[in-house]
Amino acid sequence: MKVINTAGKRKRATARAVLKEGTGKIRINNQILQVYGPNMERMKIEEALILAGDVANGVDISVDVQGGGISSQAEAARLAIAKALAKYSKRLEKVFLKYDRHLLVADVRRNESSKPNCRGKARAKKQKSYR
Repeated sequence: MKVINTAGKRKRATARAVLKEGTGKIRINNQILQVYGPNMERMKIEEALILAGDVANGVDISVDVQGGGISSQAEAARLAIAKALAKYSKRLEKVFLKYDRHLLVADVRRNESSKPNCRGKARAKKQKSYR
């Protein structure tokens, strides 16, 4: 039995996926995919499964997601699932990269830290009138 572990990150959210041979069950934080989160986020996660086709029907995937918001958790889970499917079936890697590069490559942008004397903001400074 082939077991594959992968991880995905987006902003503060981290997702860990475990792929096993099975019957096509997808669980995210112990919830089946059909009842997980808002519809838009569910559709983001299903993109990788739709592109995988029959390969996704032959495996069970369990994903644990922590941190971040709803949207970043969905994108982290999507990344972890797509990486696991690409490892399981090598032909899917080209399909995923052709459709959307962010299915296999993490988006490394993070929140910019706030600066002192800016009232908690990252960039906006107090204006000066004497220059």
